[in-house]
Amino acid sequence: MTRLIFLGPPGAGKGTQAQILAQLLQLPHISTGDILRSAVAQQTHLGVKAQSFMDQGELVPDQLILDLVQERLSDEDVIPGWILDGFPRNVSQAIFLDELLLAINQRCDNVINLDVPDEVLVTRLLARGRKDDNEEVIRRRLAVYREQTAPLIDFYRTRQQLVSIDGNMPLDAVTEALKDVVAL
Repeated sequence: MTRLIFLGPPGAGKGTQAQILAQLLQLPHISTGDILRSAVAQQTHLGVKAQSFMDQGELVPDQLILDLVQERLSDEDVIPGWILDGFPRNVSQAIFLDELLLAINQRCDNVINLDVPDEVLVTRLLARGRKDDNEEVIRRRLAVYREQTAPLIDFYRTRQQLVSIDGNMPLDAVTEALKDVVAL
């Protein structure tokens, strides 16, 4: 069983690497970003609420995300393990996740932090060409990440769960470093 959390700023490659690793390990890749984008595209109640925050480069409020994650981690396909991408985003969410995992008899094995310089992130995000990815919004998202999400790095480091990987290497090199972490 492998249960991993992927941390890193927007554009660090969390989604790409989480998908690759999930395929190699035959585990579900749980991306709060994908869940949110799907809800927005389908104009669900949650999606409409989330859209206004996303358009401004703000994080979606904790309670909306917590409900999604709790529902997803109770599905059958996550019993053998999972890779969480985009959650938790702050220390209070991490504490909620600890309590949830305890309640459902699961634990997180490692927290992977993909480290990439801001200028590289801006270039990568602009190249994606998403509607919400202009330079001003990207820089705001990075600032929000540094304020709210970066403290998670220290939170997990003090628990001896954090593994930092240079996300500014070629894609295959990052994948190989991740395979070393999970002993593939």
